[in-house]
Amino acid sequence: MPETLNLVVEIDTVVRILTLGFLGFVLGMLLTPLYTTLAYRGKWWKKPREKAITGETATIFNQLHAEKHKRMIPTMAGIIFVVATIIVTLLFNLDRAQTYLPLAAFAGAAALGLIDDFINIRGSGKGVAGLPSKIKFLLISFIAAVGGWFFYFKLGYTSIDVPFYGQFAIGWLIIPLFVLVVVSTANAVNMTDGLDGLAGGLAVSAFATYALIAFIGGNYGISAFCMTVVGALLSYTWFNIFPARFFMGDIGSFSLGAALGVVALMTDTVLLLPLIGIVFVAEAGSVVLQILSKKLRHGKKIFKVSPIHHHFEASGWPETKVTMRFWVIGQVASVLGLLLYIIGRTA
Repeated sequence: MPETLNLVVEIDTVVRILTLGFLGFVLGMLLTPLYTTLAYRGKWWKKPREKAITGETATIFNQLHAEKHKRMIPTMAGIIFVVATIIVTLLFNLDRAQTYLPLAAFAGAAALGLIDDFINIRGSGKGVAGLPSKIKFLLISFIAAVGGWFFYFKLGYTSIDVPFYGQFAIGWLIIPLFVLVVVSTANAVNMTDGLDGLAGGLAVSAFATYALIAFIGGNYGISAFCMTVVGALLSYTWFNIFPARFFMGDIGSFSLGAALGVVALMTDTVLLLPLIGIVFVAEAGSVVLQILSKKLRHGKKIFKVSPIHHHFEASGWPETKVTMRFWVIGQVASVLGLLLYIIGRTA
């Protein structure tokens, strides 16, 4: 009888988690016409960047996306899955121990992205459109620091799990680790958001994987949050695949990255995050390597253009091929990460 009861409870939990994911999808679909109407009426066109991060003219980038710039595609569409996820979580999945922190990071990073997107659509487009990178870094670091404080002092996390070893206590150093992970992941997803459907598809794989990891670990609230993100994000991705009707903007990429980092920390799988998010790591790494190469090698570049998805575009790959192959890499890496997590629990 107890085993039967546990099975019923598990089934009920699965149904609830999947239902919240479905609600996220439906609400996202319902919000899409509202966003589209406002975006086109308000002319929320994304301004192309005219300069690279290192200051030189972004010639190759603008050549690759000349047609997109002519189409006047609206940005800030991440508000669709951000609002859908927040509403579903507030109504059906609010829990101090499991969803306060990922939801707060999600919303806080979205607010920062919203400011950046607003400056972008109202600006002239000259230079790097949006907030200066230093200001964005400071603001996302502040959001992460507040989250790290809550993570340590209110939730009591003081250690990380090392696969096949066990818990490794680091005490208050969990706070700077929290900041590092959240800031890095937020920026990595932001850098990946450069091709139609790329960041959205990769984030779906990553959050779906973490929904499974959280469920296996008994963190049902976190699992439901991740599945809500997946559902809401799928509604956005339906319209963002090539040729994109709209772009997520920083409101979407920063919120997804910040929440993904928090979820990895709360499920005690932060060391698996670089594998599950391997494409995000490669994208951010290509930018760092490109900047270092230019500075240390007197302007010489490693890639034709960075992030690396643009390098493949510049090498002659169609945009859809780059996107889909990166999706495949992300999905395979996610499965490997999930497999390592399961083996680690049973070892």
